[in-house]
Parts: sequence; structure tokens; C-alpha cells
Amino acid sequence: MALLSDLARQYTDYGAAERAHLRRLIGSWGPLSDLSFADLLLFAPTSQAEDQLVVLGQMRPATAQTLYLDDQVGQLVQRTDRPLTELAFQTGDMHEKEVDLRILGRRIRITAIPVVFQGRVIAVVTRETRQRDDEPQSGLEMAYLDVFDRLARMIVDGNFPFPFEDAVTEESPRVGDGTLVLEAGTRVVYSSPNAVSALHRAGYHGRIADRRLQDLGFDEAVVASAYRLKVPVIEELERGENVTILSRILPLIEDGEVTGALVLMRDVSDLRRRDRMLVSMDATIKEIHHRVKNNLQTVSSLLRIQGRRLENPEAKSAIDESVRRIQSIATIHEMLANSGGDEVPFTDVVEPIMRMAESSLVASERPIKFHLVGTGPTLSASRASSLAVVVTELLQNAIEHGFPVGSDGGNVTVELVTSPTDLRVRVHDDGVGVSEHFDAGTDPGLGLTIISTLISGELGGELRIRQATPPQRGTLAEVRVMLDDDDE
Repeated sequence: MALLSDLARQYTDYGAAERAHLRRLIGSWGPLSDLSFADLLLFAPTSQAEDQLVVLGQMRPATAQTLYLDDQVGQLVQRTDRPLTELAFQTGDMHEKEVDLRILGRRIRITAIPVVFQGRVIAVVTRETRQRDDEPQSGLEMAYLDVFDRLARMIVDGNFPFPFEDAVTEESPRVGDGTLVLEAGTRVVYSSPNAVSALHRAGYHGRIADRRLQDLGFDEAVVASAYRLKVPVIEELERGENVTILSRILPLIEDGEVTGALVLMRDVSDLRRRDRMLVSMDATIKEIHHRVKNNLQTVSSLLRIQGRRLENPEAKSAIDESVRRIQSIATIHEMLANSGGDEVPFTDVVEPIMRMAESSLVASERPIKFHLVGTGPTLSASRASSLAVVVTELLQNAIEHGFPVGSDGGNVTVELVTSPTDLRVRVHDDGVGVSEHFDAGTDPGLGLTIISTLISGELGGELRIRQATPPQRGTLAEVRVMLDDDDE
């Protein structure tokens, strides 16, 4: 379905203020369709042809069968085919009549409601239904249609849609969920059966008719603000942890004064219970990651203690390497413990790994500066953990082999290049460099074995290590990893 803003720009000469007014109307006209048991269409004159109208919006009722099975938004119609709509444009008044509508091939009742903004008619809303004047109406139908008429007059007076209102969401109550109609003093003059049931679930079992809204458990200050400010308000009635009733109070305005209100109610107990479960699960997941991080740091500390007792240099080096690998994984779990999600920005992973390498591998007699270029995507925890270990190993190799003991030090740059399909991690050192015939696949070192295993097995990527291209010098290691649909 085309967006109103796009259609308005294409077919009309409306400015930003007019478009915003019509967007608010379409965003809040759901209750009008349900209250009137009818389809609503929004017509606007086209700037290209004086004899044409364009349909900018359409709303089907949840309380009755729709007349239109097809989408009408974006349709162009001749003004002569919509004489009642044209009359509303010309007079600025509401008009109602039974007409033969050629597009439907049947006789229907249409109410044309001019949409007034800043004193002029900018569009027309039509209410279209099969209902006839001689058909009997129930008490519910009469109450709903009366409120619709009051809201329609507010459209003509420029009081609807409201200039300030919270966006209507999927959980917002609709007319069928439960409806109360109030008079000017907040006294209930009508309550739908579903509203009665909702109040019963909230713990109120007395008579509802003629009672003030505050007597039913609503916050008096919230109700007063809706009347005083003449804007809709949202309130939740909570009865313990098991019952939550979401209410939306819409003031009804006539001649600048509030003459009553429409209260829409919905039992959202299951939704709030689910929200609480999600919050609880989120806290549990954070706690799990926090404990995993602490356990990894404990293992790391034990390995350090063990390493200090060893005399063999190779054994001490192996212990130190294991500590760094564990620390890189612990970094992931620390981020997940803080965010509570299952994904981490990879740039935020690389930065602490570089700091760890700088503090644990760089000697004062061979200073090495680290640089990070570019930004990485957001990765799942498992992929980020594997790639963190890979970066740790590449940094360790760059420092140990690029700047051996006795060298003057240099620079190590980690570059992250992200495309819609892949991530490239390049680690470049300007040290002594590898030989022209170096082959990472045949190198017996443990570090490259770990890297190759993780890249091919866990990440499904590829690794290249070669001499840097002149005028650069040193070694360039590049890891290319394809991104999943879940990676951002």
C-alpha cells in the first residue's frame, strides 16, 4: 500500500503541515470506522487535473463487513462520480445520502465529512455502509453512531485529529475491545458488554451506568488532564500482577468545550505478563553471561599463577597465549552481560583486544603503536567469539614475528572493511615481513593452526598472509568472513 506522504507529494500541492494533519487523521481514525460500522475513504483534490480526486487513505471496520475487498488507496476518481464528496468540498458541511455507487454496483449510504485544517477544507472523509435508515438499531449501535457523529463534527470543526497524541500502536484498544461513553462530568452514560467484562476482571462488580470514571478505579488526575488539556490520554489499571486494563480516553469537543469522552479499554494482562517474562529472561541471560565472564577470568587467573611457577620459557609462553585467548572470549561475554542481547558490535570487541595485546606483548625497548581503522558489523555471540580469538592470534603473530627481539618496534594496524555480504579484517604490521614463499596452510605454528581451524570450521571464511604491497612494508594478514542474514 502506498504511503500517504508519497501520494500527497505525487498528486497534490499540500505543504508539510497539511500532510502532517492528514497523517494524524489516518493514524487515529480507526475508532471512527468501528463506531460507524462502515468503511472510511479519504479523498483529496489532485493538482494535475481539476476534475479528479485521489484516495489517500482507507480504513475497514472491525465491527462490520467491508464494502471494499480491493485496496482503494492511490485510486483516481472523477469528481462527477462522487457528487456528495464534491458537495462537501464546496460547502464545507457534512452531507449524507443513499446513492448508487458505480464502482460497487449497489446502493449504499454515504456520509461526506469535510476535513478542515486552519480554516479551510483540504480533504473529505466518506463513511460508506450498506446500512439503511429504516433498519432497527440496538442500544450499542445507537451509542456508537452518536459518538461517531460527534467525532465527525470535530473533524469539520478542525478539532480532530488531535494536534498532540501518542502514536496508536498494535496494542492500543479498539472499539470492540470495550467502550465507555462519558458525559461532560465524566459520568458514564453507556458501557459496552466488553467494557463491563474488562472492569469485572479489574475487580469492579458494581453498577457502571451513572458512575463517574474515577469511581471505577481510574486515576482522577489522568482523567482531569484529558478534559483540561483536550487531548487523549493513556492509562493502565493494574490489579496485582495478573490483571492490567489499558485505557485510552479521547475527549469529545464541541464549540471549544469538552462535552464528554470516549474511553476505549483492552485487557492486556497477557501482554504485560509476557513483557515481565521477557524482562526476567533478559536479566537471567545477562546474569549467565556475567557468570561465564567471571568463570573465564578465574581460569585466566589460575593459569597466570601456574605460569609464574614454571621455569621452562616455552611452557610459560604457552600459558600466556592461553590466557590471552581466554581473555578475548571473556570480552565477548562482558559485552553481552552489559547489553543483555545475543549480538555485539565487532568494533567494540577489537578495541579491548588491541589494548590487551599492547599491555601484555609489547616491550618498552621495542615500542609498537596500534591503530584501528573502519568499523565492523554487529555479529552473533558465537561468531564474534571465534573472530575475537582469530584477531588475538593475528596480533600476537604480528608482534612476535614482525618485531623480533632487537628490533626498533613499529606500527600494527587493524582495518575493518564491511560490505553488505562480507567482513574483511586486515592486520598489517610494518615489521620485517614474511618471505615471498610463505604459505599459511603449511605453517606448523599453533597460532596459525587455531586461526585456520576457526576460520574454516566456525566462520566459513578464508585467510591470506602475504608481504605488504610497496611502498608499504611488513606483513598483511587478511581474514574474509561472509556475513549471515542476522549480522548487521
